[in-house]
Amino acid sequence: MKLSPALRSLASVFHIPLRPRPIPSAASPRPDSLPSKSPFSTSSTFLARKDQRNKVDKRITLIRYHLNHPATPRPLRFSRLRALRHWTIHRAAQLHLHTQRRLEQLELERQYNAMRAACEELRVGLDDGGRLYRQATTRKGLFGGVKMEGEIVGNGGVPIEYTKAQVDGPPRGGWDHGWTR
Repeated sequence: MKLSPALRSLASVFHIPLRPRPIPSAASPRPDSLPSKSPFSTSSTFLARKDQRNKVDKRITLIRYHLNHPATPRPLRFSRLRALRHWTIHRAAQLHLHTQRRLEQLELERQYNAMRAACEELRVGLDDGGRLYRQATTRKGLFGGVKMEGEIVGNGGVPIEYTKAQVDGPPRGGWDHGWTR
């Protein structure tokens, strides 16, 4: 039997005999009477190598750590009937959530299509050449002030909350009641 070096090394690691062993007969001598051919050590050659002796797989260590960690909840252990009940209830809840998400998605899609149809009606449906549509969708003066008589007036419709810096805590001096834009 001709084996590749990889298969030969795997066979030696997993102690798979490469040649079938003969069945001992009465005429053959007993194995304990033969001189021993095995080396002095009884450990496998894989473990006897210096680079493999103390090597610990970090992945296995991490898995064991997290499985045995006190904050990790114990795994659910159910009887057959209780596991079936648990699976049925869980599956029903997942189907219900899926149905709710699908209904929400359909409602959003319906609203989007209605808005698109209204914009299209504004654009081509009226006899003003799309003037009302252009005025409704223009963004002029949204973030900058509106130019009136040569000077910029106002902040262009930006809410007052966005004109001051957003911070996590209250100001040192309290609320400034005299502050305006």
